[in-house]
Amino acid sequence: MAQFFQIHPENPQGRLISQAADIVAAGGVIVFPTDSAYAIGCRLGEKLALERIRALRQLDKRHNFTLMCRDLSELASYAKVDNQMFRLLKNHTPGPYTFIMPATAEVPRRLMHPKRKTIGLRVPDNAIVQALVERLGEPLMSCSLIMPGDTQPLTDPYDIRDTLEHQVELVIDGGFCGLEATTVVDLTGDEPELVREGCGPLEEIFG
Repeated sequence: MAQFFQIHPENPQGRLISQAADIVAAGGVIVFPTDSAYAIGCRLGEKLALERIRALRQLDKRHNFTLMCRDLSELASYAKVDNQMFRLLKNHTPGPYTFIMPATAEVPRRLMHPKRKTIGLRVPDNAIVQALVERLGEPLMSCSLIMPGDTQPLTDPYDIRDTLEHQVELVIDGGFCGLEATTVVDLTGDEPELVREGCGPLEEIFG
């Protein structure tokens, strides 16, 4: 049975953040709010939790997971960032964008796209997930909470609890946080390439 924490979206309670971080550190799968929509995640490199998320979402091996990072400096530990990328990232983080980038050796191989050796990274503009990642001391491995057969993420934490109460260890209720997944931008080529249009404005990046 999943635990259910109601955490203030602007002033997260430290005690609950610590408990949530302990659940993640122990190998648990959690659902949490972001600045775009609710996401599902686990500790970086936690193989069994990763396989549980793959099965729940019915994802294949080619799916890029996203690392939720505290800030740009942490992001740069997990991706190869050149000067052009850095300027773009600096202007759009934190925010509702996921950037596909070449992974560094810090990223477990099972998280990368198997052929391209890329990883999705983002810095969310959400106080709850920022506090959680800060408490963990490392990025949170995640993907959007879009269930098989759906096109949009689940949005109501009570519905999420009812749907997933036997499949995850924790659901964090951070209130309404959005209906759309992030805008996904591939930065591995010469120019940014749109992979998925989401709630991050396109004109901010593509003019």
